[in-house]
Amino acid sequence: MKSFLLFLLFSIFISATAHAGKADKDQPAHIEANHMSSDDAKQISTFTGNVTLTKGTTIIKANKAVIKQDTEGYFYATLYADSGQLVSLRTKRSENSNLWIEGYGEKVEYDTKNDVAKFFKKAHIKHIEDSKVTDEVTGEFISYNNKTEFVQVHNAIPGTSVQNAGRVKVIIQPRNKKQNERK
Repeated sequence: MKSFLLFLLFSIFISATAHAGKADKDQPAHIEANHMSSDDAKQISTFTGNVTLTKGTTIIKANKAVIKQDTEGYFYATLYADSGQLVSLRTKRSENSNLWIEGYGEKVEYDTKNDVAKFFKKAHIKHIEDSKVTDEVTGEFISYNNKTEFVQVHNAIPGTSVQNAGRVKVIIQPRNKKQNERK
């Protein structure tokens, strides 16, 4: 019953994300860093030092990014935080609104083909509306699929739940009538 309740709460938590990043899919990726090395034959680039990756409304900040590109032009980025820091990802949830998602983790894997972000260690996601945090979830591993609006949160890495390994935490803020009318 607790698993079902958590799933139900999380379904509510992500229900407004259907249009997130739809326009971002066709946008070019812009990457800035202090250093870059690239192996064109393998289609792998490594960026280090104050990395900022921007693709449409999506902005990711990290200390290091390893990016692999496939033959279709999609890329798969693994982003790492500096010691004691977190990688941050911010993206718009809906094209015509002021709804955002912010996510954090010591490591983030971002797959542009499947529109999936995976957050590892100290993982945290916030929904934001008009600069106000509306909902939050925390765990050691979070997988967020923007296409299907499916989120998985686990208390251990790499996406497993382990007895006595910590707890997954969800905060769902109360909604007033005015907020519900906007959605």
